[in-house]
Amino acid sequence: MNTINRFLFKDLDIRGQHLSLIDTWQDMIQNRGYSVLVRQLFGELSALAIFLANGIKHKGKLTLQVQGSGIVSLLLVEVTSDLKIRGMVRSDSIIEEGDSLDKILGEGQIVATLYNSQTDHSFQSLVPINQKGLIATFEDYFFQSEQLESRLWVSSTQENLCAMLLQKMPEADQHDSEGWHRVGTLSDTITQDELNSLDAESLLHRLFHEETLQLFNADWVGYECEQNKERFEKIIYDLGEQDARDLLKERGEIAIHNEICNEHLFFDEQDIDRIFATNP
Repeated sequence: MNTINRFLFKDLDIRGQHLSLIDTWQDMIQNRGYSVLVRQLFGELSALAIFLANGIKHKGKLTLQVQGSGIVSLLLVEVTSDLKIRGMVRSDSIIEEGDSLDKILGEGQIVATLYNSQTDHSFQSLVPINQKGLIATFEDYFFQSEQLESRLWVSSTQENLCAMLLQKMPEADQHDSEGWHRVGTLSDTITQDELNSLDAESLLHRLFHEETLQLFNADWVGYECEQNKERFEKIIYDLGEQDARDLLKERGEIAIHNEICNEHLFFDEQDIDRIFATNP
């Protein structure tokens, strides 16, 4: 189950999305050693990026990048328009159980970049971090950028990442002045276990069985982290041929860590010969 579903309260002009990732999420965090708090922050940013990317109308990708002065110096998630995701967290020291969000992220902001591969153009916006957390930050963002009141629920465990987004459309109050409050109150009864274990249909029925709700077909969310070998070959080229050959002689091979994919690329003598022969 690695799916995202859109749903609509037909009589209320309220829309939503439900996300449930298992294998895809495990691929995202495999061998990363993230603490519980880091994993939750990474999960929140990943869920938000997927929800936003699910509305992209063109080929491209969305990148959310949290840059701060705290223990976590970088939090990065990329999602393509066909819902392929990758990401990483970089921290400078161990995060303790009682550490505050301010200590973890420090003074910082979220950089949201939307890239259109058809026009080769990027649009970037800066989102100030709400000290109540990333969920509160993006509830603010949706309201300020789209004028839509929004509510988010996210649970990130070692096994899965599950989330739900609700958004109040502009004419919701005209349909039912109490509808948004009612739906929000019902949603607040979600338990972590329900969010983690129930599929979209079961969860929505459990919460909203008295409402008229339409659940749309699911889309698949996959993990994909392609190695851009040319970029790493340029790193070796920029070392200079003599330094590269000295390093190769010292170590027997040159290893470069691809941090976002959490994989190493290895270059031997034949690779070095080729790199400097094709880049005179």
